[in-house]
Amino acid sequence: MENDWVKRPSSLPLFIAVMAMVVIVVGGTIRIYDAGESCPDWPQCFGTWGFDVSEEDQGKWYNSTEEYDSRGPDHRYTTFEIFVEWVHRLIASLLAIPVLANFLIIYRKREIYGNDLVKVSFATGILLTIQGIAGAVTVRFDNADWTVALHLTLASIFVSVLLYQFVLMRKREGADWSCFKVPNEFRKTEFKRVTILTLSVLILLILGAWVSSTAGGNYNQGCSIGFPDGWPKCQGDLLPSLDGAGIIVQMVHRLGAGLVGIALIVGTMKLKEKSVELETSRAFSKFMQMSLGFWVVNVFVGGFYIVFAENGDFPEGLSLLHLVFGVASFLAAAVSWILFKTSDGDTEDE
Repeated sequence: MENDWVKRPSSLPLFIAVMAMVVIVVGGTIRIYDAGESCPDWPQCFGTWGFDVSEEDQGKWYNSTEEYDSRGPDHRYTTFEIFVEWVHRLIASLLAIPVLANFLIIYRKREIYGNDLVKVSFATGILLTIQGIAGAVTVRFDNADWTVALHLTLASIFVSVLLYQFVLMRKREGADWSCFKVPNEFRKTEFKRVTILTLSVLILLILGAWVSSTAGGNYNQGCSIGFPDGWPKCQGDLLPSLDGAGIIVQMVHRLGAGLVGIALIVGTMKLKEKSVELETSRAFSKFMQMSLGFWVVNVFVGGFYIVFAENGDFPEGLSLLHLVFGVASFLAAAVSWILFKTSDGDTEDE
């Protein structure tokens, strides 16, 4: 039976995680095109269940509800902008089906997976429900910065929980992964380090979401544009005077990115050295190296985002890449943490 499970690994959590990543990318597209209010009501869209809403019909809905767009009562959205928001909601809603199936499968096979995995699979359903509520709150508060940051944070945690479930399922199914058995000394010294690094990357991700959504994204212009005055400098100085909210927000984001980067470099080096010293699995350090690699790439993507902007018009593609690499950096670190969490010591004296 054990070998049979190894041959047929459970992939449903990974499938759900991929769907959730699609939701995150589509959500980032919504923010890039400033289409967060393109469906001003929830769960419907301009009082309909479709996305093909003409400007005339949008005006009728605004007049009947007296709930006007934050950009002004005359602002209207294109069919594409409405469609992106509509698809975002659709995919997020459809996630409920595999999430429910995931719980039922684990519950039926709880003798194999254990009651703790039943709780984890149930938690994914709770998180999805909370995420839906957060989406409604985001619409209600017209994409306020804190709602956007909350929405992205919950989505990232949701994916992390699914990855945790997948790894733990593989362990219960009998997969012979070297990272499931590591020296006690390695777990004691490095698990705390990886936990701190993972939380740091998550905080940086939240900070980035806050910067991109604060004041409708206008704070992206806090450090001007172009090379080198906009990036790597800010207003032509490496240490500009903090005489504007936009500059403060930008510098906080850059300082946070720098501190997290230093922590990742030092922490990843120590993690790798320890794994070599104790001759244990390299999976932990490899995933942290991936997190560091995504961070390095994202630094340049963020810089190019400022450099290639023209007259306040920022390149949408780079903005989306900035989001994707930020989430990828966190998830890579999260996998390293998950591997520690699911591992066992090599002796019983832990």
